[in-house]
Amino acid sequence: MAVASLGLMVVAVLLGAAALVAAAGKFDDVVQPSWANDHMVYDGDLLKLRLDANSGGGFVSKNKFLYGKASADLKLVPGDSAGVVTAFYLSSGGDKHNEFDFEFLGNVTGEPYLVQTNLYIDGIGNREQRIDLWFDPTADFHTYAVLWNPSQVVFMVDDTPIRVYENATSRRGHHRHASSGGNSNTTSSTPAFPGPQPMAVYSSIWNADDWATQGGRVKTDWSHAPFEATFREVRVDGCAWAGNASDSDAGEVARCTGSSWGKEGRYWWKEKEMSELSVHQSHQLVWARAHHLVYDYCVDTDRFPVQPPECAGR
Repeated sequence: MAVASLGLMVVAVLLGAAALVAAAGKFDDVVQPSWANDHMVYDGDLLKLRLDANSGGGFVSKNKFLYGKASADLKLVPGDSAGVVTAFYLSSGGDKHNEFDFEFLGNVTGEPYLVQTNLYIDGIGNREQRIDLWFDPTADFHTYAVLWNPSQVVFMVDDTPIRVYENATSRRGHHRHASSGGNSNTTSSTPAFPGPQPMAVYSSIWNADDWATQGGRVKTDWSHAPFEATFREVRVDGCAWAGNASDSDAGEVARCTGSSWGKEGRYWWKEKEMSELSVHQSHQLVWARAHHLVYDYCVDTDRFPVQPPECAGR
């Protein structure tokens, strides 16, 4: 009996090790730790980012890309997560960087998570919008994604657009979605659109109790630590930037911007139908913003007495 029990234990250990290797392989093809390596933890076929009183943690994609789609199947920190922020975002490098952010703002138990989106263009942000989600993001996995092409940046939750930032100069003569925050002007007041800078995909979890929950009035309760955000999958489908190329490599910009095909296959994100929302997606966007938008910088006259150009006409 002792020998049989030992055999079962060995099998269980081997199976557990195999599952760990499988999970590591699945994620290691796409991402690697960016800081606090010991706070990026594999659990079966899942990946967890952990926050405790000592540190948070994060990961970054192994490759950069120019245009495409990045998504994460993510389950957020359950229970009392006040003060905790989990981020999933795309960013280029340098002072004049572009960045597209999902920031999930933890809350006290029973209160809804707020999801803050933001865009940095040439190093300038201050374009925050917040929504409350129409489901419990801690109970199951949901997919959060950013679609990026020369015409638009689209933030999506389970394929529902919650925010669109359009390239106004590419919209001349096109039908426009009034609720998306675009501007049909093509004058000097035309809003900036992120230029072709290659981006990496990042995620991190950290303590932000100086601002994240009720403006910083509710602090992190460390008795609930460790706080863990759990990933089932991270996907990047885009034009992969050559590893030996500089971030301003003209040849790579031309390859990813001008071509419809590449080593990754067909660049579906550049198809004509991807240059703006479909009618169904436009209706989804209107619904999400009508029922779940709780803050929009475009109408915050205290912060912006002069309306930002991308907000004109709203």
